[in-house]
Amino acid sequence: MAIEEQEDDGAFPQPRRNDHFIGHTEAEKTVLDAWNSQRMHHAWLLCGPRGVGKATLAYRIARFVLSGGGDQGAGLFGDCPEGLHIDADNPVFRRIAGGGHGDLKVIERQYDEKKKRLQGEITVDSVRTVGNFMSKTAAEGGWRIVIVDAADELNRNAANAILKVLEEPPANAMMILIAHQPGKLLPTIRSRCRRLNLGVLEDHQVVGLLGRYCPDLDLDDRDALSGLAEGSIGRALQLHDVGGLEFYTEMVRLLAALPDADVLAQHKFAERFSPADRDAAFATVTGLLHWWLGRLIRFAATGQAPREVIEGELPAMQRMAAVQPLDQWIEVWEKISELMSATRGLHLDRKQALLNAFFMLEETMRN
Repeated sequence: MAIEEQEDDGAFPQPRRNDHFIGHTEAEKTVLDAWNSQRMHHAWLLCGPRGVGKATLAYRIARFVLSGGGDQGAGLFGDCPEGLHIDADNPVFRRIAGGGHGDLKVIERQYDEKKKRLQGEITVDSVRTVGNFMSKTAAEGGWRIVIVDAADELNRNAANAILKVLEEPPANAMMILIAHQPGKLLPTIRSRCRRLNLGVLEDHQVVGLLGRYCPDLDLDDRDALSGLAEGSIGRALQLHDVGGLEFYTEMVRLLAALPDADVLAQHKFAERFSPADRDAAFATVTGLLHWWLGRLIRFAATGQAPREVIEGELPAMQRMAAVQPLDQWIEVWEKISELMSATRGLHLDRKQALLNAFFMLEETMRN
């Protein structure tokens, strides 16, 4: 689950409640300059990988605008604010955190009671009222804001409904669209928004944020999670929540032993993901295996050694890259990816799928 979708878990707050934001100074400055110059755009498109802070920035912008630019006001009517930060004890902050601000509407995937999970897309039913909401006079005499989290999850009818609002934007109304994959959006939606690209965070920033949200983690574990997350604090926190670092350490140990497979250890490892309630754990470990093999392929193709997240994985990659040509590793990577996708989609035996993946890798090294 992405950072934009997380519920409070005692460590990391929901974006609507998060008053801490780092790593995207230029994006924040662009919004602030638009506000201070009295040229605030009616639609913003926040783009970037999952978990880098897009939703946190969206709520940060919303709080700032709905509070009238903070305590200082803006432009011709007061000293120009120097940042978008609003104190957590500000009434606007508290109402947005509680989901009770009358001038903010959030569009996101809804929970399917029958299937007991979030819907796969945002439907038109969720956006029917957006146009009417934005055209009304603000309840508190300022702006009306809609956050769409995430816009690349809109189905076609929902996207067309959003486009209609963007084509005829009401005065003092703003739409903030979050997009993990902006290429999926209608070109006409993209063209009507001012785009802000948020890149990945620096390793030291992820390590620092892990220290803030997970103070019980030691520095070595924070550093390793940072390496696995590749600049996404959301991914780092998700991995921490499901025990991803432990999975990764054990998985690499099994890979490093190949082709002399420790069959008993493989069975014990795969058994952990077999129960029906281990969906998240299975998705995590298969994602980590896919990621590790992708790094192996890049290493085999370029000769550039990847960052060693845990001790021993680089020698394992070196041995594997030496015994078979690049095309063989690409082929086995594709087969394992297809196997894991089919296992998740068709509810096949997870333990057997993981064992088959280890067997394919072992056979590739032996042949």
